[in-house]
Amino acid sequence: MTALPEMMTAIDPAEPGGPDVLQPVSRAVPRPGAGEVLVKVEAAGVNRPDVVQRLGNYPPPKGAPSIPGLEIAGRVVAVGDATGADIIGQPVCALVAGGGYAEYALAPVGQCLPVPPAITMIEAAAIPETLFTVWTNLFERAYAVEGDSVLVHGGTSGIGTMAIALGKLFGLTMIVTCGSDAKCDAARALGADVAINYRTEDFVARVREATGGRGCNAVLDMVGGDYLPRNLQCLAEDGRHVSIATLGGGTAQVPIMQVMLKRLTLSGSTLRARSVEFKSLVADELSRSVWPHVAEGRLKPVIDMTFPLAEAAKAHERMEAGDHIGKIVLLTGG
Repeated sequence: MTALPEMMTAIDPAEPGGPDVLQPVSRAVPRPGAGEVLVKVEAAGVNRPDVVQRLGNYPPPKGAPSIPGLEIAGRVVAVGDATGADIIGQPVCALVAGGGYAEYALAPVGQCLPVPPAITMIEAAAIPETLFTVWTNLFERAYAVEGDSVLVHGGTSGIGTMAIALGKLFGLTMIVTCGSDAKCDAARALGADVAINYRTEDFVARVREATGGRGCNAVLDMVGGDYLPRNLQCLAEDGRHVSIATLGGGTAQVPIMQVMLKRLTLSGSTLRARSVEFKSLVADELSRSVWPHVAEGRLKPVIDMTFPLAEAAKAHERMEAGDHIGKIVLLTGG
């Protein structure tokens, strides 16, 4: 292991609260264990689960650091046992279970992907969480294939913009909902085929219109609550519904006869608590199926704003205001 500093700057709130609890503190630089790498972080993505964790409603899984941050980009500076030293010095981005809001972070080597010259470190830091989430849920759980029509709520969120980008690459018709006409315009500019202002339009009626009355093949839902029965109305026969968050509530009434008559499939997942082995398998699949598009510059995340690590509170304020389009990223100065 090369010489490393003993301490680093990190964001590690002592108690739940508002954005103001996200203040820089000094923490020990972690040392990689077996199968891990230590990354000198240059940029870290900000995601909705970080906000929920800050509020005290999403504790880190067992063994994960209390420091928030689920995706990072930087250079490998040290490796643990059973990890080849040839990766030292390489630029990587990684999905992590926590620890991203810091100058150094650990990552399982299997969850790292190389950062090609076609993208910046800022862009690389904004990819893993949304890419892993959209790929595993839209393409693996919802079985979306070329020619399918898909409804995605939150079209200008990090998840939504990644879903649009992947949908364009893999031949999907992308229908999204957004909270304003301006966001609908932005979603269409990014490649959405249909963008629906859910505040002024009935998205069920618009989906039926957009699909010629057939309904869409899949729904990727981060809202939950009373959206679920409405989503099922949007689905075509043999349609697939995947829940990935419950921003609108964790319970819903399910019209069982509709599920039966249309032969619908309801599924859902969370990613953070899944095993390293599972996430490493996903990373391997992404490296083969998606990463060539990244390497050639055909897939890039939408960047909304960047903030210095010390201004993590402002980054969370930006996210909670709901005005962002795409990803918010923290810069560590690495």
